[in-house]
Amino acid sequence: MIKYLYIGVDDTDSPDGMCTTFLASQIINKLKSHGIDLIDYPRLIRLNPFARFKTRGNGGVSFKILNDDKVDLAKRIVLDEVEKLSMFDCDNTNPGVVFYDGEITSEMEDYAFRAIYEFISIDEAYDFAKSLGCEVHKFKKGRGIIGSLASIALPLSDCTYELLAYRSSDNYGTKRCIDYESVYRMDKETFPDTFENIDYSEDYIAIEPKTPCPVLYGIRSNTPDVLFKAKEMVKVSEPIVDWCIFKTNQHTDMHIQKVSKISDMKQYGCYCVRGEVKNTPKIIDGGHMFFYIQDDSGEIECGAYEPTKNFRKTVSYLRPGDVIEVYGGIGEHNTFNIEKFKVIELNDVVFENPICECGKRMTSAGKNKGFKCKKCGNRLGVDDKVPVKIERDLEVLRFYETPVSARRHLSKPICRF
Repeated sequence: MIKYLYIGVDDTDSPDGMCTTFLASQIINKLKSHGIDLIDYPRLIRLNPFARFKTRGNGGVSFKILNDDKVDLAKRIVLDEVEKLSMFDCDNTNPGVVFYDGEITSEMEDYAFRAIYEFISIDEAYDFAKSLGCEVHKFKKGRGIIGSLASIALPLSDCTYELLAYRSSDNYGTKRCIDYESVYRMDKETFPDTFENIDYSEDYIAIEPKTPCPVLYGIRSNTPDVLFKAKEMVKVSEPIVDWCIFKTNQHTDMHIQKVSKISDMKQYGCYCVRGEVKNTPKIIDGGHMFFYIQDDSGEIECGAYEPTKNFRKTVSYLRPGDVIEVYGGIGEHNTFNIEKFKVIELNDVVFENPICECGKRMTSAGKNKGFKCKKCGNRLGVDDKVPVKIERDLEVLRFYETPVSARRHLSKPICRF
């Protein structure tokens, strides 16, 4: 029976540099130079986007190799590279490495989903890993063991791929030298097999990071094969020192839990929930837009924040009485951060004063006194306003999403539906 060693690494970067995927690529190169090949693509697994202690994208990496006579060498290579490249100067960087040589169990899969849906403590992750027989290595606080184990165990019933190209360390922190026109051409020829390359509404090149990390660009796709063509099409005028394709749960909505009522949701969780729009969306200082949805169990404030740009205009079309399904997560202020929404029902009726026989809109004659016409003096003894159907700028059963420039790693874009 063939046996494998699973290797998980996480929490090695910081907001000021490094990237756990780059560290993984360096490990993979070292392994290959010693005749140790990976089984399948390395995995990049995004965890709870509302995690309190994440460095940037909250992603752990993992890969598996044959469990043979080179396994001890492989472990030394992994630990040496983590020791050498991790951003230990950052207080929030606490790497963790997990080695596991057993079968992936249902308990491990449940743990991995919990790492996406909620919070897991370092102690809980450590105790669970040791109960499985894992070899665990903690650097500093070792928070990275949480994501390391999750990245090993998570099942990928849906997945995407990402090709990451890395720049020379001499260029870290400088403007990336990417030919934007080539990115537009690549997108035109490879979409929808690749996606999230460009935000056309903002003229924003989404494959280009905005942080001082080793990544030069990242191209996302539904299949790995198209990434080779895409890479050849993107032109850059600086060295690419390495590149790697990762299998990932990005853009799968794997973080979304469907709940039947608003009261079932908890802070820092990610959900799909249906509710009725309670009030007209309002924009506040800073450009953020807020409104409430409600159901029989309660209500929650929903937010479309300034970085979502024109998405806020779409949200502004909502009116009280509309029924929508919102997708997103609950942040530290207990506001539901909207990633996308689906229109279920539209309130397309307004109630207006009746029109007089002379064609003039009538006015109120006083409380419980009906309506009167100022033009001809005609009166109606009823107080009921008349329903009038109106045109709406939204469509029933249609999805509306935030722009590419503001989209979370895990949010599934409409082009993948």
